[in-house]
Amino acid sequence: MTAPTLIFGWGNPSRGDDALGPLFVEHFAALAARHPEWGAVECLTDFQLQVEHALDLQGRRRVLFVDASLNAPVPCSLACIEAARDASFTTHAMSPQAVLQVYADIQDDAPPPCWLLALRGERFELGDEISRSARSNLAAALAQAAHWIEDSS
Repeated sequence: MTAPTLIFGWGNPSRGDDALGPLFVEHFAALAARHPEWGAVECLTDFQLQVEHALDLQGRRRVLFVDASLNAPVPCSLACIEAARDASFTTHAMSPQAVLQVYADIQDDAPPPCWLLALRGERFELGDEISRSARSNLAAALAQAAHWIEDSS
């Protein structure tokens, strides 16, 4: 049985603040376990988004994509996203909007409601440790996601 809520974070834990997506998912899974009123939540991580991730959207009521970003405001931004064919469609690393478009194409239906939570990061070099500011942004993003899941329940 597919959980109605999917939390999907991506990033490379060996690249400093790029670890924010997977770290968020790890922390959110622990938080969700303490909040059964949120309903069933499935948490997934990967190094990057791929075409195959469109299949992870099947049977969902809502999806939260989570990633680190150099361009996000501090501490994070949360926005509803729509399916869109973009330049990432033909690359190894896809945007969440392109994943939604793949879903729409293969299912011949609109994807479930999806949001992107972008956490502000600063250091993305191979071997970097996660920055102090990124850890602070992670805490704020977890609080914002808790409000999101409560409001959309």
